[in-house]
Amino acid sequence: MALESYAASKPRYEILDGLRGVAAMTVVVFHLFETYAASASSQIINHGYLAVDFFFVLSGFVVGYAYDDRWDRMSIWDFFKRRLVRLHPMVIMGTVLGACFYFFGQGDVFPHIGHVSGWKVLAAFVMGCLMIPCGPKMDIRGWGEMNSFNGPNWSLTWEYLANILYAFVFRRLSLPLLGLCTAVAGFCTLDLCLDMNVWGLLSEGRSAQAYTVIGGWSLTPEQLYIGATRLFYPFLCGLLLSRVKRFIKVRGGFWWCAAVLVAALAFPCIGRPANIFNGAYNAACIMLVFPLVVVTGAGSALKGKKSIALCNALGEISYPLYITHYPLIYMQTNWAAEHPDAPLYAHIMTAAGVFVLSVLLAWACLKLYDIPVRRWLTERFLTHGKRSAA
Repeated sequence: MALESYAASKPRYEILDGLRGVAAMTVVVFHLFETYAASASSQIINHGYLAVDFFFVLSGFVVGYAYDDRWDRMSIWDFFKRRLVRLHPMVIMGTVLGACFYFFGQGDVFPHIGHVSGWKVLAAFVMGCLMIPCGPKMDIRGWGEMNSFNGPNWSLTWEYLANILYAFVFRRLSLPLLGLCTAVAGFCTLDLCLDMNVWGLLSEGRSAQAYTVIGGWSLTPEQLYIGATRLFYPFLCGLLLSRVKRFIKVRGGFWWCAAVLVAALAFPCIGRPANIFNGAYNAACIMLVFPLVVVTGAGSALKGKKSIALCNALGEISYPLYITHYPLIYMQTNWAAEHPDAPLYAHIMTAAGVFVLSVLLAWACLKLYDIPVRRWLTERFLTHGKRSAA
């Protein structure tokens, strides 16, 4: 998910940065509407969960672009240090914010808050800061998340795994072998989206999320399979695209790509409850639409200082927004559950306020914390006092 820093000699893909920001803001809106959705099929921004899969395509593409040709002068440990400097400060901030707002979510919607021991809360906090996923017995909220303080950390857990596998395995794969691995991962995507359940890992109790890719945030066999499936095809496909370098150039590429991306994420559920046609839509977005958006964004150019500034700003805020907004969503979810009879305008004001506050909080975290901390870590651990790209 995180915005990558390219080698100093490489041009930036500003459009991809901007698209990441567009997707991050769509995720916030998706979560705000999710509070009021009776089921996955009734969600208004219905396919907003697919933004995670889009992030994984971007991640594979950008990691390949930034690092594939640097291994002759960079060790595996150097790579890990760079990725930790880029990703981990905001992982810690997201967990800290989740801890600060944790008890404000106490209520029926989060049944474990206020009913677990202090040592478990402290242990879950330390594990969250260290990106150690919590199992079901360490759930302190009641939603079965890997990080009860900040749910979206689950996708960063998979991102970390992707980076580890890239360093040890994926970067060494020849183009044909990478293509084969991508095809195998694509079959698993079809298995999940079309609910074929070839491996017998999907439970019947998943009916509410059947024919979707919703899941991946818990340490259960089913959730681990969903998370791995959501990661591997998009990441490997992005990595493959970065090596093939067959891009599409479109005039006004950012605006076209942003429109397609938002439309894909907001598209209504096909069938209620969801059916195989909705599953086919999920698969088409992940396997075709998102890769096409990425190669179009990479191949197109921005014109005008305002467009470049907009994409740079969206790219900068994308990761902080994604990783810090959910503690506020927890509070909004609990407030909506505790005030079901509140007038409509109160719910609209609350949701709008949470969106604005999420953006402002993310921007403050970026400017006052993330950039200074990463700058210090870069100078301290990566360049031995000499500033360079991380």
